[in-house]
Amino acid sequence: MSNSFEFDEPDVVVPGTSGRPGQRTFFLQVIDQSRICSFKVEKQQVAALCEYLEGILTELPRLTGDQIVATPNALEPLGILWVVGRISVAYEEATDRIIIVADELLEFDPDDFDPEFDFEDPEALIAAGLDPSNARFSMTRAQVAAFIAVGNDLVRSGRSQCRLCGHPIDPEGHACPRLN
Repeated sequence: MSNSFEFDEPDVVVPGTSGRPGQRTFFLQVIDQSRICSFKVEKQQVAALCEYLEGILTELPRLTGDQIVATPNALEPLGILWVVGRISVAYEEATDRIIIVADELLEFDPDDFDPEFDFEDPEALIAAGLDPSNARFSMTRAQVAAFIAVGNDLVRSGRSQCRLCGHPIDPEGHACPRLN
């Protein structure tokens, strides 16, 4: 059963984390009036989404001072609704909004299906009982700029990288393979 959401004018859309560096859970959170929804994502998804959104904003008119919004922080999620798989982005010129659609990551064993099954066909997925949820966020350019600022800070604030091998250094230390 699909658990989909549409946020046409959300108050806040922001990435967040829970836990300590090296063990953090990344999530996208939307606050829409009194409703708060959180969706689990990977750190790489946040980094890639921020990079892509930056590219979109550079192609659009610059924000003026009265359009800039405060950089929000995510709240500790009370629960994660589902894990995000694919993320799509579009610009809607008529409303001057950037649309982000996050699709639920479906977990299933492909061996349970006919080898000819088309996993890219939404109707075939639904007929097979695999009805992925999605969340659609319609964001102003100012909200997107704030999202990028928060997301980039979260991605950079993780564990520091080893100067020799580039792997993350845990708080307990790091066994660098280049020192062997």
